[in-house]
Amino acid sequence: MQKLGKRPNGKNLDLNNCALSAADVTELASLLPFLPDLEEIILSWNGCVGGTLKALTVHFHHVSLLKVLRLNNCRLTAEDVISLGEASEIVSQLEELDLSWNSNIGGKLSLLTKKLQKGCRLKLLKITDCNLTAKDGESLAEILNVIPNLEVLDLSINKHIGCSMKIIAQDLKNVPGLKELNLHMCGLKQDSLQGLDTALQHLAELRKLDLSCNKEIGGGFKDSTAHLASLKNLEVLDLHQCCVTEDDMTVLSQVIPLLSSLQELNLSSNKTVGSSDSLLARLRFLPKLKCVAVSNCGLGKESFSSLAEAALHLPELETLDLSWNKCVGGNLKLLLGALKLATEIQVLRLSSCNLVAEDLALLTFLTQDGHLARLRKLDLSYNNSISDEGWVIFCRGLPVFKELSELDVSLRPSSCRACGTWFSELLGALVKLPALAELAMQRWVFSESQRKCLESFNQDNKRNVRFDC
Repeated sequence: MQKLGKRPNGKNLDLNNCALSAADVTELASLLPFLPDLEEIILSWNGCVGGTLKALTVHFHHVSLLKVLRLNNCRLTAEDVISLGEASEIVSQLEELDLSWNSNIGGKLSLLTKKLQKGCRLKLLKITDCNLTAKDGESLAEILNVIPNLEVLDLSINKHIGCSMKIIAQDLKNVPGLKELNLHMCGLKQDSLQGLDTALQHLAELRKLDLSCNKEIGGGFKDSTAHLASLKNLEVLDLHQCCVTEDDMTVLSQVIPLLSSLQELNLSSNKTVGSSDSLLARLRFLPKLKCVAVSNCGLGKESFSSLAEAALHLPELETLDLSWNKCVGGNLKLLLGALKLATEIQVLRLSSCNLVAEDLALLTFLTQDGHLARLRKLDLSYNNSISDEGWVIFCRGLPVFKELSELDVSLRPSSCRACGTWFSELLGALVKLPALAELAMQRWVFSESQRKCLESFNQDNKRNVRFDC
């Protein structure tokens, strides 16, 4: 452990990203008989673990109390999967298994699942980006009745598993305590959505549902939301980039406002959101909302006004993402009342919104009045329409953001513009921002003296200042 720069711990063996060799794994295996109280083994991001896992698992009978095993991005092989299956009978207390980012698992999941015993205590199973096949999906469905305590199931970024989602959905009733279901980029189709909706009636404890980046489910919500409204404990709903249609929006406008516990809602990259004032207006019925993301949603002035009015009723709002909605430029004043009341707001994203000097003046006005005092992340990138005068006004008010840790004022990738008279104002403000750790100023052109000033500001390497050379 000293050789790897780690502190020994009798219950937690964390060797994440330690460039382990096959010899290291063998040496590690020899330690297990001396660690009877071990509860966690974390070997993630060690590519050489692949093909050597059996040397470790044959000693698992010495660590029968093991609860957490993380092997993501270890280049696991079919032989490793077989070894895990055999070991599963020994480590009967295992509650968390993370096999993510091991692409060779695809097509071989049954080598593990067929070994899992009924009453298995697994609570968390992550198989993100493992090149899973439809056959793997069927294998997964078969084991849902032997892992009744499952709380987190993450199958994201497995594009071929959508073909078996109807089969998986039928067996989700066997894990009624499921709290998180992540199906991001799983190749879901409309019929997958219908099967999943039927399963939701059995998942009363669900807290997070991620269906994002499944473009082929667009048009399916109108016939598949009968049970979504019953998820009274749902806190996170992610539907970004789902090609949601206008008919879908009509139904979602009726259902989403009924999710009384909802804290995070992501509708980004669905252009039809901007054509539906009703859903944005009805967000007022979700007072627990902490995060609203409507980036690239084709908002118009009317729908933006509806959102602004609804935001007046969201006192716990912490994150607001309006990026890539051009209508925000020149109209940020519509949010004035909401931003005054949102005392908890910490993240404000306004990238590529066609902002003008008037909008930055509004932000400065808010800070001078004591609002936005907790703001930590502010994204103003890709707003080439802001004049030098606007940047001067903003930089003069910048020191008031005492908790600001990230600021992005970069220009669009295709742009190039000299950093004008506001640079000196910016430098004066930066030294008054003790929490600032990230500053992005890409595509701005600096003189040699300005460049040296930026480098000097970052001389202690405590900050990450990004600008083009």
